[in-house]
Amino acid sequence: MKRLYIFSIRSFTGPFLVTFAISMFILVMQFFWKYIDDLMGKGISASVIVELLFYVSASLIPLALPLAILLSSIMTLGNLSENNELTALKSSGLSLYRIIRPLTAVVLIIATCTFFFANYIIPVANFKWHSLIFDIQNTKISTILTPGAYSRSLDGYAIKVDEGTDDEFKGVLIHDHTNPKEIKTIRADRGKIYKSENGKYLFFELKNGSVMEELAPMAPSYSPEGADHTLHPNRPSRRSTFSQATYKIDLTGFDMNKSQEDLFKDKHEMLNVFQINYAIDSIQKNGLDVLENFVLSLKNDHLYAQAKSYQGNSKPETGIVAESMEAPDTTIFFDQLSKQEKIDAIRLAQTKLRKKNDNLQSQLLFIDAMEHDMDKYLVEFHRKFALTIAIIVLFFVGAPLGAIVRKGGFGAPVVIAALLFMVYFVLITIGDNLSKSGTVSPFIGMWFATMVLLPIAIWLMRSAANDTPVFSFPLFSKLLKRKK
Repeated sequence: MKRLYIFSIRSFTGPFLVTFAISMFILVMQFFWKYIDDLMGKGISASVIVELLFYVSASLIPLALPLAILLSSIMTLGNLSENNELTALKSSGLSLYRIIRPLTAVVLIIATCTFFFANYIIPVANFKWHSLIFDIQNTKISTILTPGAYSRSLDGYAIKVDEGTDDEFKGVLIHDHTNPKEIKTIRADRGKIYKSENGKYLFFELKNGSVMEELAPMAPSYSPEGADHTLHPNRPSRRSTFSQATYKIDLTGFDMNKSQEDLFKDKHEMLNVFQINYAIDSIQKNGLDVLENFVLSLKNDHLYAQAKSYQGNSKPETGIVAESMEAPDTTIFFDQLSKQEKIDAIRLAQTKLRKKNDNLQSQLLFIDAMEHDMDKYLVEFHRKFALTIAIIVLFFVGAPLGAIVRKGGFGAPVVIAALLFMVYFVLITIGDNLSKSGTVSPFIGMWFATMVLLPIAIWLMRSAANDTPVFSFPLFSKLLKRKK
């Protein structure tokens, strides 16, 4: 029995590691392809890209693990069935549940580690890679230039372009003030901007332009009559033209700065279950406080409450209400008022009704926003637990399928695992979208895939353990026979 356990675990571990590595590679390449425009052409160092991919890899593990568990379980039981080893084990008196017991223990350990990883590591990884990608997206050099306006994003330079998109511009004008003893002005009909590989320099590839240099700039001085004396004929300057030139700008101080990470700390996917619980409690408490204050304000705005307040130490604002308050025992009827007083009373009532209606609409919007925000926290809360259970359920879907299909290797198991994983991915996507849109509760949305796959897993396990066809329904057959 010990040899059986060791053999089954070895048979499961190899396909699991291979499948997990392939899945991670595919998912990372998908992410890289999605953000290829943000990563290329900015002179970002290789260490930053490696750091980004490292954090992204950690956050993609929840997608790769279910596929790896599903495929490895199908391959392991498929190999045992294809080589008639599963039949021999069953003939010796071992049930399918006993045979897969060591694999079940391994999967439970993996699922438990996955929960702790999703709870403590993945929030940090999401926090890091979101922060990094935000920094990278905001280091695009072409964004510092706005056509038709001077840009002073680079210290010591004033740069203006007439028109252009991306990295190519027309009508380039560069004022270089980095040297206090020299003023340099560069004009060009068109130019192209790019960054050096090490990210330390910015290059303007200019065409058809000129360079004007004032080597000894002086502050303007005027005579009492207002004449300008700075235009001295011996003032040193020079001018040159070029058909093509490259102008280099030092980017020291303009390197990619780490964004303020506090901007991302309160995001839903960057918190563990304990932090999510605390955030939900805070939202509920703040919501109750706001609602209590709103109800109290409605009560205080009522005429009866104002009358009580007036009897204390306050004086009402309107004359019509004041008359009834000064004589609380006197009832004033609408028909007893004059025409102007009736008009004033109607206008006052309309104004108060509109104000209350606006307040109610604002309060409804606030409640909807609060509930929507709370749903996002609950989605992330249930996601961590649903992922752990989904790994176990997918194992009990793949293991009996491998025993039923009786095919090992990377042929039929890969096709079956890919189809089942597509179903699983579609189910979790549907549940996620429905819960975030408020159509269903976060609990149902996040556990929707497990609710659908769990009966299938039980059905397949019973069929594989009893060696019955998958699509046989003995219970329904018995019921039909009794009815006949």
